[in-house]
Amino acid sequence: MLEIRFHGRGGQGAVTSVELLALAAIEEGKFAQGFPSFGPERRGAPVLAFLRIDDHAIRLRCKIANPDVVLILDPSLIRIQNPTADLKPTGTIVLNTNKSHAEVRREFGFTHRLALVDANTIAREVLGVPITNTTMLGALIKATGVVQVESLEAPLKERFGPLAVKNFNALKTAYEKTVVEEATS
Repeated sequence: MLEIRFHGRGGQGAVTSVELLALAAIEEGKFAQGFPSFGPERRGAPVLAFLRIDDHAIRLRCKIANPDVVLILDPSLIRIQNPTADLKPTGTIVLNTNKSHAEVRREFGFTHRLALVDANTIAREVLGVPITNTTMLGALIKATGVVQVESLEAPLKERFGPLAVKNFNALKTAYEKTVVEEATS
């Protein structure tokens, strides 16, 4: 089972990302379970969302305590939430940043496997807005191979209608531009 914890802010689309990826996994014949964790948060407040994907039925019904992957939509959350806490030692950090692997490692002390993409720039260029949820899905797929890129086409069409093409293009661009580096320890 692959367990992923999404860290974002209200309005960035973390919850939508979980739903879209779960639908893509189900489309591929896998089992998926996704859910948010938030109270009366507002736009800009920290939000968590959780996703499990497996080839077998998922019986767990709890938050993900020790994820395989942490996806961080907003790097400012690193300083206020410690989103990599409890990430498995062999885990992967998928991070929205314009910094290099060396800069990220130096600044945050990460030793986990890193997948980095400048999702903000891609979203502004392709979508015309700095909403990075579908862009970060491309990075996540590149880092994990959890689903095929094409499997997100139908969920995007259902969710975004005429905007699906732009979102799919943002996802594909991020997939191509994500740089995955192995852990240092």
